[in-house]
Amino acid sequence: MTVAQRLAALGIALPPPAAPLALYRAATRAGALVYVSGQLATRDGKVLHPGRLGAGVSMEQGREAARAAALNALAAAQALLGSLDGVRVVRLTGYVACEPGFTEQPQVLNGASELLRDALGEEAGVGARVAIGVVALPAGSPVELDLILDVGA
Repeated sequence: MTVAQRLAALGIALPPPAAPLALYRAATRAGALVYVSGQLATRDGKVLHPGRLGAGVSMEQGREAARAAALNALAAAQALLGSLDGVRVVRLTGYVACEPGFTEQPQVLNGASELLRDALGEEAGVGARVAIGVVALPAGSPVELDLILDVGA
């Protein structure tokens, strides 16, 4: 089953790739690796659940935001590659805007990890991961993430 077929079976359509907010490429390839720049939790050009976890943004909203950011990352990769078939997640780095003392960043990022697993399959969609809490993210997004993908030779 192709990635496009998996997404269709899940009822998911990739959004158009988000335009960079500054001077960088949304995704770039170096050999067999694709580096996807930080992707915010946006939908239809608007930040999804702006704010911070532990201060108005719930765990469920945070997970939904992480899922949206993962979809945006896949869209950026697909725009570069033309197809997501054969792509494997090497590493997901996630940043969660949160209040001091908030320690559930890994649970928030499960929203992204689960989406990647479902879209790419268990073997290709689950890689290494880092979950980091920060005070603020661009545009008030509650989540930002980047990916390193292996696309083979």
